[in-house]
Amino acid sequence: MEISPTAGCGPVPGSGQDAAVVWRNRALRLLDHVPLPIAVVEFGGRVLIVNRAMAAEFGLLPGQLHNRKILEFFTLRDSDTLQALAEAVRLHRRSQYPARVSWTPVGGGERCGEMTVDLVSDTPEQTPNLLLSLRTVEAPREAPPGPRAEVSPVEARILAAAARGATTAQIAREIGLTADGVNYHLARLSRRWRVPNRTALVARAYATGVLAADTWPPEPAQG
Repeated sequence: MEISPTAGCGPVPGSGQDAAVVWRNRALRLLDHVPLPIAVVEFGGRVLIVNRAMAAEFGLLPGQLHNRKILEFFTLRDSDTLQALAEAVRLHRRSQYPARVSWTPVGGGERCGEMTVDLVSDTPEQTPNLLLSLRTVEAPREAPPGPRAEVSPVEARILAAAARGATTAQIAREIGLTADGVNYHLARLSRRWRVPNRTALVARAYATGVLAADTWPPEPAQG
């Protein structure tokens, strides 16, 4: 069964030109309801169409971006992208090309994302337009520095000696404890920090600032 392209969409005026206008307007209305920021630009970068989501990134209406250069709004982070697009046009390719971009939205503060570029045209011989869709990439958040672990002066000295590779007997002589006393402190630290062995204790001591960084031989941090 053949289905008419206008089925379920209401009447379309008789002439081909009128029909094209109707379909264009329908496509634009549909595009405005897509939450993904989308734009169609000429190969030279002049904006032809943007949807509301794209214009909203800059606090503008879609018509305010019309005929502007797309690179007025975005900074291209991939230097090879333009060359790849030019080569695609020369070879009549119609593939997708990802490009890393950054921009400053209406609220301020730089954003980073990926622009997917599709080359679109009615025939391969025509210079294509660029269909752009934008996806925001959240910058990884740096973990806040953890608080310095609370240890006693004796525990800090034991950890420093362990970091130097001293044996239990050597640590005991250095600190003035018995071997059982050293093992007692190490066992308490292991339970408190929930780590399984002496190597992990030393690593945790450096990570939490108990031991001074960039110092050899290892020493307890000051303050």
